[in-house]
Amino acid sequence: MLSLDMVRGGRAGFAGAFVALFLGVALVSMTALVFASAGPRVPARYAGTAVLVRAPAAVQADGSFLADRPWPPETVRLLADRLKAVPGVVAAVPDRSFYAQPVIGGRPDPGRLEGRPWSSAALAPHRLVSGSPPSGDREVVVEHALGLAPGSAVTLLTAAGPVPYAVSGTANGPGLYLGDAAAARLSGGVRVIGLRTAPGADLAAVEAAARTAAGSLGEVLSGDARAALETKADARTRWIGTQVLTAMASLSGFAVVFVVASTFALGVMRRRRDLGLLRAVGATPRQVRRMVRGEALAVGVAAALAGVAAGIALAPVFGDLLVAAGFEPSGFSVRITVWPPAAAFGGGLVVALLGTWSAARRAARTSPLEALREAGADRRPMTRARLLLGSAFTAAGIAVAVAVAGTRPEEIVTLALLAAMALTVGIALLAPAVLPPVVRALLWPPSRARGATWTLVREGSLAAIRRTASTTAPVLLTVGFAVLVTGMVQTTAGAFALGRTAVVRAEAVVVPADGVPGLSDAVVAAAGGTAGRVTGDTADGGAGSTAGGVPLPTTVHPDGMPPQAALGVAAWETGGSGGAPHAGTDSPGEAGRARKAGDLPEGREGSGGPGTVVVARWVAAERGWRAGDTIRLTFEDGRAESLRVAAVAGDAPAAFLLPRDVVRAHDPSALTPEILLPGPAPGADRLGPLGAGALGPAAYAASSRDEDDRLVWLFTLVLVGTAVGYTGVAVANTLFMAASGRVREFRVLRASGATPRQVLGVVAAESALVTVMGSLLGAAVALPALLGIRSGLSRQVGASVPLIVPWPAVLGVVGACLVLAVVAGVFSVLGAARRAR
Repeated sequence: MLSLDMVRGGRAGFAGAFVALFLGVALVSMTALVFASAGPRVPARYAGTAVLVRAPAAVQADGSFLADRPWPPETVRLLADRLKAVPGVVAAVPDRSFYAQPVIGGRPDPGRLEGRPWSSAALAPHRLVSGSPPSGDREVVVEHALGLAPGSAVTLLTAAGPVPYAVSGTANGPGLYLGDAAAARLSGGVRVIGLRTAPGADLAAVEAAARTAAGSLGEVLSGDARAALETKADARTRWIGTQVLTAMASLSGFAVVFVVASTFALGVMRRRRDLGLLRAVGATPRQVRRMVRGEALAVGVAAALAGVAAGIALAPVFGDLLVAAGFEPSGFSVRITVWPPAAAFGGGLVVALLGTWSAARRAARTSPLEALREAGADRRPMTRARLLLGSAFTAAGIAVAVAVAGTRPEEIVTLALLAAMALTVGIALLAPAVLPPVVRALLWPPSRARGATWTLVREGSLAAIRRTASTTAPVLLTVGFAVLVTGMVQTTAGAFALGRTAVVRAEAVVVPADGVPGLSDAVVAAAGGTAGRVTGDTADGGAGSTAGGVPLPTTVHPDGMPPQAALGVAAWETGGSGGAPHAGTDSPGEAGRARKAGDLPEGREGSGGPGTVVVARWVAAERGWRAGDTIRLTFEDGRAESLRVAAVAGDAPAAFLLPRDVVRAHDPSALTPEILLPGPAPGADRLGPLGAGALGPAAYAASSRDEDDRLVWLFTLVLVGTAVGYTGVAVANTLFMAASGRVREFRVLRASGATPRQVLGVVAAESALVTVMGSLLGAAVALPALLGIRSGLSRQVGASVPLIVPWPAVLGVVGACLVLAVVAGVFSVLGAARRAR
């Protein structure tokens, strides 16, 4: 077959296309396998229970991970009695959980944050290794791996504060287990009831009978469906990992299509003389097109098969890295399934064929003599279709970048990426028209100097402008991604820091110690403070309270709504005439204007107190509530209360503001996130044993998002590493292909008297020119999207956000591209010189 013969005869030229497609398919296959494996798993704590019943789950917005509504206590008792009566069921175990963290060696253990009743241990199942089950209120069974013997003492951090316990026994699995009565006092509501079945019981019959017993009160889960019971923390981690994989797959897929298509097109373009010879000996345009597509298919099949094999081998390693980075929950593993590699293989072939489609049509339309004449020069580098398509993509990219400034916060990043992708495609298509003036402008000063090097570079680049455009494209993509992703992350981090600095009006901030999820009531009592983001001025202009205003977050369940975030505060009970708070009011004048606008009630009749709630404006508007209405809220313990709406707050930090003691009564494990202090903080000797520390305002603003910032920076490294790593290889690959196809040109230079050093100088200068032009175009592609992000974030935080681009990192990427380009170009010339001799 002629296509295979051409591939065998032109191994050097097709090697570049093979490498580009191999790496692209490997990257996409690896990412797709991890993505396909990133579904929920059956929690280990329920691994030994075949049938479970859970409370009905509410549909929540994407990215929301609030706890579902628990059963009321009377419903738990009713369901447990019904389920216990099911034939084959030995026990119906209500599963509860509460915050408990052991202090080992003077430090809170960050890997153990949850306690449960001893009866729940059988659901795993976990059994005693030594000692006995907990019997008293201050006895606990701990994991055997902790190294604590029965009878030893251990301190547990709880929502109330540090509490001493005696170890009654050790278990063969993770967890902290108290007696059922003691655990019930520390826990919120029950959302899961596990069914312990007798040996040999018919599980299908048990499941069917459990559905009948539960009715509409609960959902029966068995088999893989039990994965729906994963913790909200694991669901959030998995969601973050999905966002990372989605972004990585999108950018990787775009980079693969862009690079592979341009590489195959360059391969066809550099062989126009060969194609012209075929046309001269009688090959028809259809035969030329068929031959080129056959070459692409032959290379594509080999490269895609190799890429799929590499992707399958690398996927488990990549999955382990995601777990270590915190992008996937512990226990995550990659499952090898058929469709991700198959899709990557098929996609690779499609990209290879599409990459040669336009170039094959162009080559087939060229007459034999014209093709031979055009072997080294371009007479029509810009076709009408390419001009129209490039203009359309560029206009679309600019329009989307403008739209970023006014979009919703959760859509800013997505639209910015789309804008950058559209601009990248548009500028790459328009490159044959855009690059000539850029080449002339950049080379005008050096070309006036002595010597012919820069003149040769300029004229060679202009004469073969399509080749120049093809070699510039991967640099454009590499630098554009680097500028966009790093600038986006830095600007976003700066916006959050600016927003947090603006709201901190305190001399010190008490925060949880490393590995501790929040502050206990003991820390609140020791530190006091003010909740600067929830109190503000009261309706009559009085100042907010101090220690009583420390916020206590919880989740509430309004009738007819999904779960909502709520804060327990006391500031609105104490100021002046007791007016309700209005978040964001900083003066009596602003409070008065808020009252006139209907955000605050008039006088004492609207003040907060027992049996009342302050509702955020957006919730009130959605539900049609007004001050004075009575609403019903279900709390974390499953109990419901009817509360009077004391006020509607225009800029509340949560959907509902409640009295702090009400939240504590219904949510025994709620923890305070931080405490703002108007004066100095207590010493480390007081806060340290309680699992807390203190920071100044500036340090707080910079470090309060440490975990999120860590994930964001890892996310940045993954994206930049993926895009820059792949496109960096493409830079070297493309330039190697372009230079290796210019053997005759270099022979002419040598025959004209050029020394090997001068030839290498021309190639190095061309590589530098390509890198500079690609870098400038890449920055130009990223800038509109970054300006849109900056404008959108400024509107979001209410202050001017600076555009932050880490230029040292970007310059490092540019330098790497330059080194790769020069080395690839020079290496290809050295090989050609050896062949010439």
